[in-house]
Amino acid sequence: MTELIPLGTSSAAPTRTRHLAGTALRCEGRVLLFDCGEGTQYQLLHAGVNRSRIEAIFITHLHGDHLFGLPGLLSTLSLLRRAAPLTVVAPAGTGAALDALPGLSELDLTYPLELVEVPETFSSGEVYAGDTFTVGARPLEHRVFTVGYRYEERRRPGRIDAGRARAAGISETWQFDALRRNETVTLADGAVVTPDGIVGPGRRGASFAYVLDSRPCPGGRDLARGADILMHDATFGEEMLDRAIETGHATAREAAEVARDAGAQRLLLTHFSSRYADPAPLVAEARAVFPDTEAAEELRRYVLDAGDGERALGVGVAGAAGAGARE
Repeated sequence: MTELIPLGTSSAAPTRTRHLAGTALRCEGRVLLFDCGEGTQYQLLHAGVNRSRIEAIFITHLHGDHLFGLPGLLSTLSLLRRAAPLTVVAPAGTGAALDALPGLSELDLTYPLELVEVPETFSSGEVYAGDTFTVGARPLEHRVFTVGYRYEERRRPGRIDAGRARAAGISETWQFDALRRNETVTLADGAVVTPDGIVGPGRRGASFAYVLDSRPCPGGRDLARGADILMHDATFGEEMLDRAIETGHATAREAAEVARDAGAQRLLLTHFSSRYADPAPLVAEARAVFPDTEAAEELRRYVLDAGDGERALGVGVAGAAGAGARE
């Protein structure tokens, strides 16, 4: 099961009830972290997310509310004697910022840190890949160079009709696994069983778009296209549209328009201005355009599936092309 856990939903500064930007994606024991605002380490602990399982961190831009938790987290992982490599994908300039801080040099860290810096000339492309997923990026529209991210699982094998498989003589686990891989199976009596008529067509994997600190823009819409869950900047209500334009953010209504136009399945609003003690008015504003909208709740788990009929929203509370790399 893949799940999203919002760690911080506040914009600019923390409040009594909200932390700074960060979202964990957890799947089969691995963790991806999107943004790392101040206090992210505490939220990971409160969410019950094992920090040692983090394999990659994706930073949208170099504003403190999305970045200042990163040095502390990198240092803590070293104190915990991490040995596994860690990848950080972030805009160009991140390496210089980290190099200026004590304790984060290659000699200080106990693990290999691969920094993939996304240049301002970047237009689109894959910035990270795992064996079962990819992460792509697009530039967004903010006051500084900003990128959004899209997590997408690779296509899944088709479902097996167990009854037909057994009728054809399939009984062993390895035989079922071979059929799932679209391979033929030779039985003990010499009969050959093919996947035809037993294994259904491949299924698309689930997708998640992370579009924070941005005006509605082509990059954000591309990332959101058909996403099972879109997490989008909704810093202001429509009454603050002028302020949203001035600061390079979106209103809740604009986030809903992006979700609608991109054909997203679900919308999670986040990055709320402190002027909104309760995001309910923002949710109402967005639902008038895109009904399947929620306000992201910190530490709540959101199941990410491929839209096969089950809801993709909350189920409880949690206990580059042209880029350079620094080893």
